[in-house]
Amino acid sequence: MRLRAAAALLMVLSLVAAACGGGDDGDGTGASPTPTDAGGVQEGGVYRVETDGIAYTSGGDPSGEYLGIYFGLASNLFDRTLLTYPHTDGGPGNSLVPDLATDMPDISEDGLTYTFTLKDGIKFGPPLSREITSADVEYAFKRIFTESVVAQYAFYYEGVIEGAEVGEAPDDISGIETPDDKTIIFHLTKPTPDFPFLVSMPATGAMPEEVAGCWTQAGEYGRYVVSSGPYMYEGSDQLDASSCDTMEPISGFDPEDHAYFVRNPDYDPATDDPSVRANHVDEIRIDLNTNVADIFDKIEAGEIEGAVSSGNPPPDVLQRYSTDSELQDRLKSGGDDRTWYITMNLAAPPFDDIHVRKAANLVMDKAGILRAWGGEISGQIATHIQPPALTGGTPTAEEYDPYPSPDFAGDEEAAKAEMAQSAYDSDGDGVCDDDACKGVVMVNRNTEPWTTSEAVVVDSLSKIGIEVDVREAEDHYTIIQTVANQTPLGMNPGWGKDYPDSASFVGFLFDGRGINAEGNYNYSLVGITPEQAQEFGITLPGEIPSVDADIDACKELALTDEEGAVQCWIDLDKKLMEEVVPWIPYLWPNILTTISPAVTAWEFDQFSGSTAWSKVAVDPSLQG
Repeated sequence: MRLRAAAALLMVLSLVAAACGGGDDGDGTGASPTPTDAGGVQEGGVYRVETDGIAYTSGGDPSGEYLGIYFGLASNLFDRTLLTYPHTDGGPGNSLVPDLATDMPDISEDGLTYTFTLKDGIKFGPPLSREITSADVEYAFKRIFTESVVAQYAFYYEGVIEGAEVGEAPDDISGIETPDDKTIIFHLTKPTPDFPFLVSMPATGAMPEEVAGCWTQAGEYGRYVVSSGPYMYEGSDQLDASSCDTMEPISGFDPEDHAYFVRNPDYDPATDDPSVRANHVDEIRIDLNTNVADIFDKIEAGEIEGAVSSGNPPPDVLQRYSTDSELQDRLKSGGDDRTWYITMNLAAPPFDDIHVRKAANLVMDKAGILRAWGGEISGQIATHIQPPALTGGTPTAEEYDPYPSPDFAGDEEAAKAEMAQSAYDSDGDGVCDDDACKGVVMVNRNTEPWTTSEAVVVDSLSKIGIEVDVREAEDHYTIIQTVANQTPLGMNPGWGKDYPDSASFVGFLFDGRGINAEGNYNYSLVGITPEQAQEFGITLPGEIPSVDADIDACKELALTDEEGAVQCWIDLDKKLMEEVVPWIPYLWPNILTTISPAVTAWEFDQFSGSTAWSKVAVDPSLQG
């Protein structure tokens, strides 16, 4: 989800998955006893996938992971939360359904108390093989507030759940009660209509303290994750959890090489809904391959079934699949609730000047970026921050574009007129002549389509005198999420909603109160205070604009006026684009992927913006 996020999230393509269901055949593997289920989808087999990146944002630790790809893997396969999503597309895919909980929460009349009852029979998988209790859900929240874990979700809950505050590992959170093994009660400081969405995020899934408690630094727990879902990492049954000292990393997950999933023998399908998790295949094997073109060649050849990628297939692949009648049914897509954008750091010259930020928006050749992404099949050019789907389909690019240009190809004349008003253009000719515009570092991914589109960005900015020094990196998010790095530009990020509400988009991304030294999501540092800057070891060039009060106003309005709140978020989007200008948004994407001939069932997961891993199936006889 989301991004996140979702983001954020992000970011996302995928193809994939996993699967469906069935009962235990008594051999301890959890494999389906029949060749097909009642609906005729073939059970069993191995779903083979390759990916251009496995580590994500926290080495596989659910407390700190924040990309849609991970959201999809976790919520489909191994991380059950109180509530979850149906892992399907469109509007239904953004609705909530019970998961660990027996039903939706019981909410007090004042909206301040949420009570959940846990289902019977849901167990952690090997090596623990014990029933999940309310204390395991409570521990997940304690871990969110353990500062050393760097749980990027903490901002959502701090100030919402009574007594929840990031710091040393808490012994207790006063706003969470577990009166018995099956009941968990949350006491809130204020009515929070989106709280049910907050307990569906992967970081809130049940965690066993006897294992997770051994790993309290960022990213450590990823190689020791104990499953609560239908699948587990291969080798989980070999983990010696008798003490913290006896544990060795689970062989099935290495964030620098692979992620292999097998059925969890302790998963009881009777505790789940087959329309949420179908679980058809016996294994999902994801291997690292940074050569994206090679991945899609292998899919077409039938050597693997799909891809988990941070972007869409290469343009030549999209062209071939979209025009060849024999391949068209193997090109899959879903509409993503996401925006791809270039972030500008308001505390790093020359982007501390709003005229420079506006000029950068005006000059950007978004049409050229779209072509590099594969053309119109890849999505719609974005003109503002929120994807229209989050606000009822409006405003579209046609309805609101604060930086218009002919055919979205950039307006050099208008950009130079804006640059001429900046402090970085001493002679007023519309071209930056200050040293701050020389060698401006821009972080980018090291994979397509970012590498193929970066030349468009560099060329566009050069027209107004900004000379860009591109730094392509595999750990691109870590770089821009570390405030002390003071990265001026990042063309790597995208944000997908953490949950289907504007509070998880503009209401989250630009809240200065949530800026963290590491794992920061407010890359532009909107609303950062001098006190925060001093804490993070950076110097502010001047006052940074804040929209914290606007965010609070929209959240307050959501309590009584749903339609008014939607308009409030739309107005905040416009304020950000015109008065703050933290981003150059360029694409509202379609998520595209290809599948091999062996894939017999496939579905899109609207929640994560990726393939619904628990809804795909494969015919082993068709595998190459």
